[in-house]
Amino acid sequence: MGKEAKWVVRLDETERRELGMLLTTPRAAAERVLRARVLLKADEGAQGPAWADTTIAEAFEISVAKVQRLRQRLVEEGLAATLVRHPSPQLRPHKLDGAQEARLVTLTCSAPPAGRARWTLQLLADQLVTLEVVDTISDETVRRTLKKMSSNLGANGSG
Repeated sequence: MGKEAKWVVRLDETERRELGMLLTTPRAAAERVLRARVLLKADEGAQGPAWADTTIAEAFEISVAKVQRLRQRLVEEGLAATLVRHPSPQLRPHKLDGAQEARLVTLTCSAPPAGRARWTLQLLADQLVTLEVVDTISDETVRRTLKKMSSNLGANGSG
């Protein structure tokens, strides 16, 4: 029906037993259980059913690519690494720490610059750089920080 699996899953008895115990654990994470079931169905060892990737994908309502990635991780990294999620590569450290956020709120609650009726996000970002609170910061980071803190720039007497 398609090309053969590049990454061949062959589980030994210990790994099969470990996955079986994971399936019977009453409070196991759903994603771990799903991964265990996929690996058991993909097993081409002596006791494994050796299902095709498309069959596994249809049975568990996941993509064929996910099945292939699980096969690859098992072969390259081992069983323990396959059962846990990779940390997201998109996580970045927060631009502002608590003291810097407090400075932002203080600035937001202060009087706006001369000739302005209120603070804009870009003005706040520029002022944080001018005051050397941070090296650089975007207006979007300012917006997200203020939203997180439930600040309202438009309210009279905000703060």
